[in-house]
Amino acid sequence: MDREQLIKGLSAKARLVRAEYKYSQEDMARALGLSKKTLVQVEKERTQLSWTAVVALCAIFRESEILKMTLGDSPVEVVETLVLDRIYAPKTKTLGGKVWWRDVKKANGFKMQQNLISGHFRILGEDNHRWYSSFNKEYIEERFNELVKQFKEQ
Repeated sequence: MDREQLIKGLSAKARLVRAEYKYSQEDMARALGLSKKTLVQVEKERTQLSWTAVVALCAIFRESEILKMTLGDSPVEVVETLVLDRIYAPKTKTLGGKVWWRDVKKANGFKMQQNLISGHFRILGEDNHRWYSSFNKEYIEERFNELVKQFKEQ
């Protein structure tokens, strides 16, 4: 998944998220920083949300069932993964991936997981803090192997 795919997919879901929250078009447009006219065009699939509006949608409506069914348990994590791919980011606490994730590898207190919906990968430590995430499996496998080796030596 890349930014364009996320924009396209969430532009098509904007009306459903608005309905889920029982927002008027005016309220939803204001929440996303859009004009009502632009939101109407998005809902009629004549245009797409901007990247900024997609980020706002994921952040503001992160508990949306529509977004979770589209992206997995954490819409914000998908955005973070796209933005911070291959860039070190502070470790964030997760719930451990009991619902939306499958374990790919486990070793030395670390687990590599793949999101069942978005397909992105992440590495969690034994305390369920996220160390890395990326859509690039090879990158995550390299980081996983480095972490396992580094912490095995300690």
